[in-house]
Amino acid sequence: MARYVALIDGKAGAYGVVFPDLPGCTAMGKTMDDALAHAAEALRDWAAVMEEAGGKVPRPRSLEVLRRDPELKRALAEGAGLAAVPLVRETGKPVKANLSIDSGVLAALDAEAQRRKLTRSAFIELLARETLTKVA
Repeated sequence: MARYVALIDGKAGAYGVVFPDLPGCTAMGKTMDDALAHAAEALRDWAAVMEEAGGKVPRPRSLEVLRRDPELKRALAEGAGLAAVPLVRETGKPVKANLSIDSGVLAALDAEAQRRKLTRSAFIELLARETLTKVA
């Protein structure tokens, strides 16, 4: 799974995120957490649109290479921060998976899925999405 470096800047109530490797891929949020969650969605959507248009999603540059970028250096000097955002693609094609899970954990998982009115599979997918799209 590729992780793209994101540049986050702003102030309380208005944060913006840009991806130096992906021109035009941006996100915003009232909090940093919101902005970064929106950045994961923007990254996924940007990649899908790029590929649908026949383009290629560039490979992420390493942090070492990005730190030499003059624009990135300037933004960091002005107080911007960096985060690594994972690209989690959605295909819309479900596949079967055989998992081994502790029986107690499975019982708790099933109970929570039922409480949320979800199937076991839907709940596991929800947990996976939340975990995979957390920004490092």
